[in-house]
Amino acid sequence: MPTWLTVTLLTLMAGMSMPLGALLARIEHLHPDWLEQEFRHAVMAFGGGALFSAVALVLVPEGIEELPAHFSVMWFVLGGLIFCGLDILLARYHSPTTQLVAMLSDFIPEAMALGAAFSAGGTSGPLLAILIALQNLPEGFNAYREMNQGPGISGFKIVMVFGVLAFFGPIAGLGGFLLLAKYPAVVAAIKLVAGGGILFLVFQDIAPQARLEKAWAPALGAVLGFALGVLGRELLP
Repeated sequence: MPTWLTVTLLTLMAGMSMPLGALLARIEHLHPDWLEQEFRHAVMAFGGGALFSAVALVLVPEGIEELPAHFSVMWFVLGGLIFCGLDILLARYHSPTTQLVAMLSDFIPEAMALGAAFSAGGTSGPLLAILIALQNLPEGFNAYREMNQGPGISGFKIVMVFGVLAFFGPIAGLGGFLLLAKYPAVVAAIKLVAGGGILFLVFQDIAPQARLEKAWAPALGAVLGFALGVLGRELLP
Protein backbone atom coordinates (compact mmCIF):
# COMPACT_ATOMS: atom_id res chain seq x y z
CA MET A 1 0.00 0.00 0.00
CA PRO A 2 1.40 3.46 -0.88
CA THR A 3 2.56 5.40 2.17
CA TRP A 4 0.33 8.37 1.41
CA LEU A 5 -2.70 6.09 1.37
CA THR A 6 -1.66 4.57 4.69
CA VAL A 7 -1.44 8.07 6.21
CA THR A 8 -4.88 8.90 4.80
CA LEU A 9 -6.54 5.78 6.18
CA LEU A 10 -4.91 6.00 9.61
CA THR A 11 -5.79 9.65 10.16
CA LEU A 12 -9.34 9.06 8.90
CA MET A 13 -9.69 6.14 11.32
CA ALA A 14 -8.47 8.34 14.16
CA GLY A 15 -10.87 11.10 13.16
CA MET A 16 -13.93 8.84 12.93
CA SER A 17 -13.71 8.21 16.66
CA MET A 18 -15.08 11.77 17.07
CA PRO A 19 -18.52 10.96 15.58
CA LEU A 20 -18.37 7.58 17.32
CA GLY A 21 -17.98 9.36 20.65
CA ALA A 22 -20.90 11.62 19.70
CA LEU A 23 -23.05 8.55 18.91
CA LEU A 24 -22.23 7.08 22.32
CA ALA A 25 -23.25 10.35 23.95
CA ARG A 26 -26.47 10.34 21.88
CA ILE A 27 -27.62 6.88 22.98
CA GLU A 28 -26.10 6.90 26.48
CA HIS A 29 -28.64 6.85 29.28
CA LEU A 30 -27.97 5.57 32.77
CA HIS A 31 -30.07 5.13 35.87
CA PRO A 32 -30.38 6.43 38.48
CA ASP A 33 -30.01 10.06 37.45
CA TRP A 34 -27.09 10.75 39.82
CA LEU A 35 -25.09 7.97 38.16
CA GLU A 36 -25.78 9.37 34.71
CA GLN A 37 -24.63 12.82 35.83
CA GLU A 38 -21.46 11.52 37.45
CA PHE A 39 -20.69 9.39 34.42
CA ARG A 40 -20.97 12.38 32.10
CA HIS A 41 -18.66 14.46 34.26
CA ALA A 42 -16.20 11.56 34.53
CA VAL A 43 -16.05 11.26 30.74
CA MET A 44 -15.55 15.03 30.46
CA ALA A 45 -12.68 14.84 32.96
CA PHE A 46 -11.22 11.83 31.13
CA GLY A 47 -11.13 13.87 27.93
CA GLY A 48 -9.52 16.76 29.82
CA GLY A 49 -6.88 14.40 31.20
CA ALA A 50 -6.21 13.04 27.72
CA LEU A 51 -5.84 16.56 26.35
CA PHE A 52 -3.51 17.52 29.19
CA SER A 53 -1.38 14.44 28.51
CA ALA A 54 -1.16 15.46 24.86
CA VAL A 55 0.23 18.82 25.96
CA ALA A 56 2.61 17.46 28.60
CA LEU A 57 3.87 14.36 26.82
CA VAL A 58 3.62 15.03 23.08
CA LEU A 59 3.02 18.59 21.91
CA VAL A 60 5.38 20.47 24.24
CA PRO A 61 8.25 17.92 24.50
CA GLU A 62 8.36 17.39 20.75
CA GLY A 63 7.95 21.10 20.07
CA ILE A 64 10.81 22.27 22.28
CA GLU A 65 13.19 19.74 20.72
CA GLU A 66 13.24 21.71 17.47
CA LEU A 67 13.23 25.29 18.72
CA PRO A 68 15.33 27.49 21.03
CA ALA A 69 13.82 28.09 24.47
CA HIS A 70 12.74 31.68 23.80
CA PHE A 71 10.91 30.73 20.59
CA SER A 72 9.30 27.75 22.31
CA VAL A 73 7.95 29.97 25.08
CA MET A 74 6.82 32.58 22.57
CA TRP A 75 4.77 30.11 20.48
CA PHE A 76 3.32 28.43 23.57
CA VAL A 77 2.17 31.71 25.13
CA LEU A 78 0.89 32.89 21.74
CA GLY A 79 -1.25 29.74 21.57
CA GLY A 80 -2.75 30.53 24.96
CA LEU A 81 -3.49 34.12 23.90
CA ILE A 82 -5.06 33.04 20.61
CA PHE A 83 -7.35 30.54 22.30
CA CYS A 84 -8.16 33.05 25.05
CA GLY A 85 -9.32 35.48 22.38
CA LEU A 86 -11.30 32.72 20.67
CA ASP A 87 -12.95 31.74 23.96
CA ILE A 88 -13.94 35.36 24.61
CA LEU A 89 -15.41 35.55 21.13
CA LEU A 90 -17.37 32.31 21.58
CA ALA A 91 -18.67 33.49 24.96
CA ARG A 92 -19.79 36.79 23.47
CA TYR A 93 -21.87 34.94 20.87
CA HIS A 94 -22.94 32.25 23.40
CA SER A 95 -21.45 29.47 21.28
CA PRO A 96 -21.17 26.09 23.11
CA THR A 97 -18.18 24.84 21.17
CA THR A 98 -15.31 24.92 23.67
CA GLN A 99 -14.91 21.15 23.73
CA LEU A 100 -15.04 21.03 19.92
CA VAL A 101 -12.27 23.63 19.62
CA ALA A 102 -10.13 21.73 22.14
CA MET A 103 -10.70 18.45 20.30
CA LEU A 104 -9.71 19.85 16.90
CA SER A 105 -6.72 21.76 18.30
CA ASP A 106 -5.42 18.43 19.59
CA PHE A 107 -6.37 16.28 16.61
CA ILE A 108 -5.04 18.39 13.75
CA PRO A 109 -1.41 18.92 14.93
CA GLU A 110 -1.17 15.25 15.97
CA ALA A 111 -2.40 14.17 12.54
CA MET A 112 0.23 16.44 10.97
CA ALA A 113 2.88 14.89 13.20
CA LEU A 114 1.73 11.42 12.13
CA GLY A 115 2.14 12.32 8.46
CA ALA A 116 5.54 13.87 9.08
CA ALA A 117 6.64 10.75 10.98
CA PHE A 118 5.78 8.54 8.00
CA SER A 119 7.60 10.89 5.64
CA ALA A 120 10.71 10.67 7.83
CA GLY A 121 10.57 6.87 7.79
CA GLY A 122 9.39 6.43 11.36
CA THR A 123 7.55 3.35 12.58
CA SER A 124 5.34 4.95 15.25
CA GLY A 125 2.53 5.99 12.90
CA PRO A 126 0.02 3.13 13.46
CA LEU A 127 0.32 3.27 17.24
CA LEU A 128 0.05 7.06 17.22
CA ALA A 129 -3.14 6.77 15.14
CA ILE A 130 -4.64 4.40 17.73
CA LEU A 131 -3.76 6.76 20.57
CA ILE A 132 -5.28 9.72 18.72
CA ALA A 133 -8.46 7.70 18.19
CA LEU A 134 -8.62 6.81 21.89
CA GLN A 135 -8.25 10.49 22.78
CA ASN A 136 -10.88 11.60 20.27
CA LEU A 137 -13.52 9.18 21.58
CA PRO A 138 -14.15 10.86 24.97
CA GLU A 139 -13.54 14.28 23.43
CA GLY A 140 -16.24 13.60 20.82
CA PHE A 141 -18.55 12.46 23.62
CA ASN A 142 -17.94 15.65 25.60
CA ALA A 143 -18.18 17.98 22.60
CA TYR A 144 -21.53 16.43 21.64
CA ARG A 145 -22.95 16.85 25.16
CA GLU A 146 -21.84 20.49 25.24
CA MET A 147 -23.17 21.36 21.78
CA ASN A 148 -26.42 19.45 22.26
CA GLN A 149 -27.30 21.68 25.20
CA GLY A 150 -27.36 24.73 22.97
CA PRO A 151 -30.19 25.76 20.66
CA GLY A 152 -30.28 25.56 16.90
CA ILE A 153 -28.73 22.21 16.05
CA SER A 154 -30.10 18.71 16.49
CA GLY A 155 -28.19 15.73 17.85
CA PHE A 156 -28.13 13.98 14.47
CA LYS A 157 -26.70 17.06 12.77
CA ILE A 158 -23.94 17.27 15.39
CA VAL A 159 -22.94 13.67 14.64
CA MET A 160 -22.89 14.47 10.91
CA VAL A 161 -20.76 17.56 11.51
CA PHE A 162 -18.28 15.48 13.49
CA GLY A 163 -18.19 12.98 10.62
CA VAL A 164 -17.24 15.78 8.23
CA LEU A 165 -14.62 17.10 10.66
CA ALA A 166 -13.01 13.65 10.71
CA PHE A 167 -11.76 14.37 7.18
CA PHE A 168 -9.60 17.16 8.59
CA GLY A 169 -7.36 14.34 9.79
CA PRO A 170 -6.35 13.09 6.32
CA ILE A 171 -5.90 16.68 5.13
CA ALA A 172 -3.59 17.47 8.05
CA GLY A 173 -1.84 14.10 7.80
CA LEU A 174 -1.14 14.46 4.09
CA GLY A 175 -0.02 18.04 4.68
CA GLY A 176 2.50 16.79 7.22
CA PHE A 177 3.55 13.96 4.93
CA LEU A 178 3.94 15.99 1.73
CA LEU A 179 4.84 19.49 2.89
CA LEU A 180 5.99 19.84 6.47
CA ALA A 181 8.41 16.95 6.99
CA LYS A 182 11.17 19.16 5.55
CA TYR A 183 10.30 21.98 7.97
CA PRO A 184 10.45 20.53 11.50
CA ALA A 185 10.58 24.01 13.04
CA VAL A 186 7.18 24.83 11.52
CA VAL A 187 5.69 21.59 12.85
CA ALA A 188 7.20 22.36 16.26
CA ALA A 189 5.67 25.85 16.30
CA ILE A 190 2.25 24.42 15.40
CA LYS A 191 2.52 21.88 18.23
CA LEU A 192 3.45 24.56 20.77
CA VAL A 193 0.65 26.90 19.70
CA ALA A 194 -1.80 24.01 20.01
CA GLY A 195 -0.31 23.06 23.38
CA GLY A 196 -0.70 26.54 24.81
CA GLY A 197 -4.24 26.78 23.50
CA ILE A 198 -5.28 23.39 24.87
CA LEU A 199 -3.81 24.15 28.29
CA PHE A 200 -5.82 27.38 28.41
CA LEU A 201 -9.05 25.59 27.45
CA VAL A 202 -8.52 22.74 29.92
CA PHE A 203 -8.24 25.11 32.88
CA GLN A 204 -10.68 27.73 31.64
CA ASP A 205 -13.57 25.55 30.52
CA ILE A 206 -13.16 21.78 30.73
CA ALA A 207 -11.88 21.28 34.29
CA PRO A 208 -14.44 23.61 35.93
CA GLN A 209 -17.31 21.89 34.09
CA ALA A 210 -16.09 18.43 35.07
CA ARG A 211 -16.22 19.04 38.83
CA LEU A 212 -19.10 17.71 40.96
CA GLU A 213 -19.73 18.17 44.68
CA LYS A 214 -19.18 14.99 46.72
CA ALA A 215 -18.26 12.99 43.62
CA TRP A 216 -14.86 11.48 43.00
CA ALA A 217 -15.28 9.72 39.64
CA PRO A 218 -14.58 12.89 37.57
CA ALA A 219 -11.22 13.49 39.24
CA LEU A 220 -10.29 9.83 38.79
CA GLY A 221 -11.40 10.12 35.18
CA ALA A 222 -8.86 12.90 34.66
CA VAL A 223 -6.14 10.68 36.15
CA LEU A 224 -7.09 7.81 33.84
CA GLY A 225 -7.15 10.14 30.83
CA PHE A 226 -3.65 11.31 31.61
CA ALA A 227 -2.56 7.70 32.23
CA LEU A 228 -3.69 6.90 28.70
CA GLY A 229 -1.24 9.47 27.40
CA VAL A 230 1.54 8.10 29.62
CA LEU A 231 0.91 4.59 28.27
CA GLY A 232 1.00 5.81 24.72
CA ARG A 233 4.21 7.75 25.33
CA GLU A 234 5.91 4.68 26.79
CA LEU A 235 4.74 2.38 23.97
CA LEU A 236 5.91 4.67 21.18
CA PRO A 237 9.31 3.51 19.85
